[in-house]
Amino acid sequence: MLKARQLKKKYNNLEVLRGIDLEIHDKEVVSIVGASGAGKSTLLHILGTLDTADSGEVDVKGTNIQTLNPKKLAAFRNEEIGFIFQFHNLLPEFTAVENVCIPAFIKGDKHAQTKAIKLLETLGLSDRADHKPSELSGGEQQRVAVARALINEPSIVFADEPSGNLDSQSADELHKLFFNLRNELGQTFVIVTHNMELASMADRSLEIKDGIINTGK
Repeated sequence: MLKARQLKKKYNNLEVLRGIDLEIHDKEVVSIVGASGAGKSTLLHILGTLDTADSGEVDVKGTNIQTLNPKKLAAFRNEEIGFIFQFHNLLPEFTAVENVCIPAFIKGDKHAQTKAIKLLETLGLSDRADHKPSELSGGEQQRVAVARALINEPSIVFADEPSGNLDSQSADELHKLFFNLRNELGQTFVIVTHNMELASMADRSLEIKDGIINTGK
């Protein structure tokens, strides 16, 4: 599904990633853990094409993303990669279903609304489809963000501290949701987290330390 080779990244001469090698397999849930500032989010953003490494390669589904021009990379990201962020990043003026539809609208999918409604129903939000983010709880907002990440049926979903802004009950429900989606839809997830309970639930847990990967379980 995904291969990364010798990823290196510096910020202001500070070496954050010092040669990361990893593979992510189809239908796998992988957690990435490490101390604050270890480079977890940097790695996630590079793998998800939101940032670029100073050197090294990332291959997603047989495509070397470094070879894509900006237009092709944007299209590849839209179709093959989903993102879930800690603070939802929902557009406040749009309803839940409209927020979910956005990536599909960009893709030009004529069935965007039908797919969005079905996803919200799958995530237990069918009765909240016409509500705006301000009318939803934190847990509900994050489930809308999950639906938005899934709307284009991406090959892989990257989640950056997805439960970091949730209460314990909502966080637990979100964690279980990831595994239900893997089991029901065959979805692949890579999750950066400080939540060790979530990390321990993953098929594999990878720790970043001193700019390289230490393999956990």
